[in-house]
Amino acid sequence: MIVVGGEALIDLVPVDRPPGALLPRPGGGPYNTALALGRLGAQVAFCSRVSADGFGESLLAGLRAAGVDVSMVQRGPEPTTLAVPSLAPDGSASYGFYVEGTADRLFTLPPALPDGVRALALGTCSLVLEPGASAYEALLRRESRRGLLTLLDPNIRPALIADPAAYRARFLDRLLPHTSILKLSEEDAAWLGGRVSDWLAAGPSAVVLTRGAAGLTVWTREGAEYSAAARPVVVADTIGAGDTVNAALLHRLADGPDGPGGPVDWPDVLAYAARAAALTCTRAGAEPPYAAEL
Repeated sequence: MIVVGGEALIDLVPVDRPPGALLPRPGGGPYNTALALGRLGAQVAFCSRVSADGFGESLLAGLRAAGVDVSMVQRGPEPTTLAVPSLAPDGSASYGFYVEGTADRLFTLPPALPDGVRALALGTCSLVLEPGASAYEALLRRESRRGLLTLLDPNIRPALIADPAAYRARFLDRLLPHTSILKLSEEDAAWLGGRVSDWLAAGPSAVVLTRGAAGLTVWTREGAEYSAAARPVVVADTIGAGDTVNAALLHRLADGPDGPGGPVDWPDVLAYAARAAALTCTRAGAEPPYAAEL
């Protein structure tokens, strides 16, 4: 099983008709990653805190429909976090958030994950918003010590980060030493301001960089570098594309014949992730593909 930890929220996605309208859609980077893994056929569980309100119920229903195990989800009476994406002409999105007193940021450290878990993925708002951020950090540290494959996607949302210097220090000194695979976008890399060599030296065995229409590139601790081209598609928006990459990477790395830690055919893994992300980009909102579509 692969466990994905982090926020589940509602994206209020702009639509053309009526003008100025916002359509509620399930979202959150970790939520989208878990959903994508389920649709790709992986055995996956979601680990978070989700509101008992109507939005929270719809979020869990979406996960169940994709075959995601929600038994690790904590529930609370607090409201669901809301995100309002603003779409640029090329389909890229920036976000505003409503997070005060919401359920997902009150996540607490769960008991040790089951023995059958092979990988853990964390990222996005859950790495920023306290007190949940410290609980997710503790989860990452504890499970990485057990030998789990760990994937970290910082998925930077500057509007939520009150102290950028403190976040960068936490990322480098407290998160990366416990991370197997670092996946980030060019925008994340620019905001973090570091170098791939620095990140690899801090702990990860590989760094995967998504570069939009230029595709994906990975650098490994052994000094190898591989790239895969993006698939040309008509883009509706890019919401959920990076999360789909997370899922595709985890599906191939954790569920391969040799399991986590085995030899990696990086060109094949990156090409698979590029195909999956391309399909997500053809759809409005975060709608990752099913295995049969690939």
